[in-house]
Amino acid sequence: MGWNSWNTFAQNIDEKLIMETADKMVDNGLLAAGYEYLVIDDIWSLRARDENGRLVANPEKFPHGMKYVVDYVHSKGLKFGIYSCDGVMTCASYPASYGREFIDAQTFAEWGVDYLKYDNCYKPRTVPGRLLYHKMSLALENCGRDILFSACNWGEENVEEWIKETGAHLWRSTYDIHDNWESIKKLLWQQVGLQKYNGVGCCNDMDMLVVGMYGKGNVGFGGCNDVEYRTHFSAWAMLNSALILGCDVRNMSPEALKIVTNRDVIAINQDAAGRQPYLLCADPDSDDNSQLQVWVKHLDGGDLAIGIFNMSDYTQSPWFGFDELGLDPSSGMALVITDLWEGKELGKFIDYYRTTIEPHDCRMLRCKLVPADGGPYVCCAF
Repeated sequence: MGWNSWNTFAQNIDEKLIMETADKMVDNGLLAAGYEYLVIDDIWSLRARDENGRLVANPEKFPHGMKYVVDYVHSKGLKFGIYSCDGVMTCASYPASYGREFIDAQTFAEWGVDYLKYDNCYKPRTVPGRLLYHKMSLALENCGRDILFSACNWGEENVEEWIKETGAHLWRSTYDIHDNWESIKKLLWQQVGLQKYNGVGCCNDMDMLVVGMYGKGNVGFGGCNDVEYRTHFSAWAMLNSALILGCDVRNMSPEALKIVTNRDVIAINQDAAGRQPYLLCADPDSDDNSQLQVWVKHLDGGDLAIGIFNMSDYTQSPWFGFDELGLDPSSGMALVITDLWEGKELGKFIDYYRTTIEPHDCRMLRCKLVPADGGPYVCCAF
């Protein structure tokens, strides 16, 4: 969990912005909610390395040097992240780490870096991506500092099949997100079938959050409303994606801040068991269930999390039987269901659950198993 500069600011980053962002992440409760990493993305360095072959922070943007900024971020109780790439250039054509993995890892360690986002632009066509991520992983593991390794190869080269071998902690399964509903929906559908490749220690990264951007900034192509942002945040939380904010946290709307600091929804994402959800229903083309997904996750301690996502443009009334959860009538069990966005208990349900969801909206539910005898029961959560 954290914040990254790219979605809003792209090249428009400097020492002042980063320090103000660190201040605000503490002051507005983001750090307390779990957002601990502050990550600078591309276009932070000079166009050329120094005489010793080391990366150099652009002195116009970072006049006191990168370690000064890192130390300030640490003084606020946050962790610091930086960006590089496995190619001969970064995506914005700045020096990257191909062939210089160990000296760059050493530089990052000396600055006090805690997180490396490692992109996939301009890599040599003759070298498999798998090898390049192995190389940087080895460099980080031998740099003398604990640095989280975020592998950003956009889901290419069947990354899901080999990324755990490299020691990476996060792996991108998608191309870049844009701040609009179609992009969110597209990235969510791309997750179907990837669950078996995720787990504790190497988590799927569905790209950074666009909650609170409202069409402004580097990837602000159209924007979303707060209902769509809530569904976006819920889906990323339910599927165990990294929760990396991309808006200008210095100027968040009250509603956006409320969405990203919902502790009950964050708890689903950060659940200690780290189990992957499974899909009850997903059919983007059928006439009766168009663009509907129902995900279920077993939580640490025995509860279930259920996320229902209506990605269609019309109201739907989804339902599912508890036998699909392993609770047929012979189990003698019912579910006490709590709506995590409404923040209230909906009641005790037996045999099935049904609700109504408006277009682009969702339900995030936490379900506790209880004996079925004793009622009273709720029929439907309309």
